[in-house]
Amino acid sequence: MIIKKNDNEIQLMRRAGKIVGDALAMLQEEIKPGISTADLDKLAEEFIISQGAKPSFKGYYSFPATLCTSINEEVIHGIPSRNKILQDGDIISIDCGAFFKGYHGDAARTFPVGKVSNAANELIRITEKSFFKGIEKAIVGNRLSDISHEIQTYVESEGYSVVRDFVGHGIGKKLHEEPNVPNFGKPGRGPKLTHGMTLAIEPMVNIGSFYTKTLRDNWTVVTADGSLSAHYENTVVILETGVEILTLS
Repeated sequence: MIIKKNDNEIQLMRRAGKIVGDALAMLQEEIKPGISTADLDKLAEEFIISQGAKPSFKGYYSFPATLCTSINEEVIHGIPSRNKILQDGDIISIDCGAFFKGYHGDAARTFPVGKVSNAANELIRITEKSFFKGIEKAIVGNRLSDISHEIQTYVESEGYSVVRDFVGHGIGKKLHEEPNVPNFGKPGRGPKLTHGMTLAIEPMVNIGSFYTKTLRDNWTVVTADGSLSAHYENTVVILETGVEILTLS
């Protein structure tokens, strides 16, 4: 069942979302060669707690950390570690969630580390732009798959592939609610978009093929062909007046 939110709930989700957006903006300033993903995780956890919230991911299905930190060919769910030191030329996808007064916010960004290749920069740019292309269709009365189709069409027109095995989702009192929000598909399908729907829309885009595999830690997902991957996510609310992004800083 899709749970639509009332005005009070949306206001709490705005606060949760802002905490996530601010955490990612803070982390962006700290990302540099030589820092470990565990260091970034500690900074994020301290910041979220300082804002009166709790990390959404830590302990979720036994996930051990506040952030998912996925480097280069890692798509999602990378586990922070003191042994994972960022190197010049890496890209890192950081997925962050915060739980504030009963409601979750969830967002992800891919950041360059030092000086990265033109190919890496372009991947990051296309992935972010695909999100904004998608939400152009996040209009009351449209169908959910109109968003999905717009993302896929744009990404593939630029010569990249959209991950199929993992998708966006509804969000609210639970981190993952109905409906699933694929980043691919035909238009005009799925539930109608209505006022008060809250969604985490999150294109995951690969330079190579869309196939993925999961590593032995049972969390980290990587591209099957070893190509670079980027991730861009925001929590949004569908309103009669248009879509509102809740997780921008």
